[in-house]
Amino acid sequence: MKPKVIVYKRVPQQVLEYIQEYCDVVYYERLTDDNRASFLIELQDANGLMGNELAVNEMLLDQAPHLKVVSNIAVGYDNLDIAQLSKRGILATNTPEILNDTTADTIFGLLLATARRFPELDQYVKTGQWKGSVEQERFGVDVHHKVIGIIGMGGIGATIAKRAHLGFDMKVLYHNRTHNEAAERLYDATYCGLEELLQQSDFVVLMTPLTPQTAKLMGEKEFKLMKKSAFFINGSRGKTVDEEALVKALQEEEIAGAGLDVFVQEPIQNHHPLLSMKNVVTLPHVGSATHETRLNMSMLAAENLVAALQGKCPSSLINREVYTKA
Repeated sequence: MKPKVIVYKRVPQQVLEYIQEYCDVVYYERLTDDNRASFLIELQDANGLMGNELAVNEMLLDQAPHLKVVSNIAVGYDNLDIAQLSKRGILATNTPEILNDTTADTIFGLLLATARRFPELDQYVKTGQWKGSVEQERFGVDVHHKVIGIIGMGGIGATIAKRAHLGFDMKVLYHNRTHNEAAERLYDATYCGLEELLQQSDFVVLMTPLTPQTAKLMGEKEFKLMKKSAFFINGSRGKTVDEEALVKALQEEEIAGAGLDVFVQEPIQNHHPLLSMKNVVTLPHVGSATHETRLNMSMLAAENLVAALQGKCPSSLINREVYTKA
């Protein structure tokens, strides 16, 4: 008898077919108010759960007594209560590294677009305002040979540092829980304290995971430490930033601009003040959103799911101590 799994996010057909080889699959392209009751009923005898963003917490786990594995289709896993999963002997997996290059492309592209004002100038052309030489008031700033400060030098942060150092001759500063010796060796990255990074950087790029320690890591104090000519780029999670403090810093010209792929509330509300600021470039949380990478992420998540249900150690297991005990 095949184990039963619930896939609650749209995945490519070939990924679904792979899982169906080994499991009985209950498939929801997305969870809605209309199918929530059905999902909770199916959860009662499910052995595996695959998707992302769903809050897998004590309340949900109480309704899933037969669950053996939760496979997140994402590198971040702040939606998972790891302590509760580990307590119940449930394996938790994610999809790290596979999206490093794609996300780094997005975040560095966001940095460039913000510094050189690409979205604003695109509209300048498309709305017929371009009549001759572009006024100096619409000029951007150089990115090459500037100082980039990366907060969170994990896999994605290091891949951004690679682009900055090798592609744009930028000086790389970073702040992290531990030293990243590979980034220091390969990209001449310099470890420093958070305050020093904020004071010296022309571009501050936030790439930390969301944890109790990083919630609202960037607040009023931190924005005041930045150069008035500096730009803030957020590719981590919206809740790592005090959004009200960011709005204030932009309104009072404490920083030059911001590029944001994530927000406290997603989708962001239409009337949010960030959306009316010309010096803010916004993206709809698309760091890893290419067809190739999303396929690879979904397949890795599926492989993690199947491996766990076969009693094997998934390749990207978060709570490894649970498998060790088993």
